[in-house]
Amino acid sequence: MDDSDSTNQTDTDLLGVYLNDHLAGAVIGVDRARMLTKAESERDPALADALRPIVDEITEDRAGLLEIMRGLDVPVRRHKIAAGHLAERAGRLKANGRIVRRSPLAPMVELELLRLGVEGKAAGWRTLRRLADTDHRLDRGRLDNLLERAQRQRDTLERLRLRQITQTFQHTDTGDTATGDTADAGGTPTSS
Repeated sequence: MDDSDSTNQTDTDLLGVYLNDHLAGAVIGVDRARMLTKAESERDPALADALRPIVDEITEDRAGLLEIMRGLDVPVRRHKIAAGHLAERAGRLKANGRIVRRSPLAPMVELELLRLGVEGKAAGWRTLRRLADTDHRLDRGRLDNLLERAQRQRDTLERLRLRQITQTFQHTDTGDTATGDTADAGGTPTSS
């Protein structure tokens, strides 16, 4: 084989590692999005309703990544998928300031993590799109569509994140002061 044939060939071994890492990230993203939607379905139904289409899309994106991997003859590394599931579950164990119930901070942090995941996914699509210029096993149009969808997902998650800032950090008066209960500067309830 002469050098001109090998200059534009994709290194399938390295690409396999890269795509399996993205697949592990996709597993984490789908799990997190589903968990957040379920957790917020009663507490904040509007947030859960806004997240459902994104959950569906990122699930489709993960399936699309698997199809791309098959088209490139890149084997799925099951241990990376298992590691992704474990990492997502371990992420739920972080300290959140609450022992028994879900922290009001949880949706904010989860939205930020989902947005970061979408940014990572978009970077993966951009990498594949660039490789598609020389690797004809990759469908440029499909990758363009995946990139556009990732941008819409990112914009939606950012809009939801900005909405969540107010809900998380700027509490409204719920009427506790009507009963004479107030809080001191440290947040400790006191009676007047």
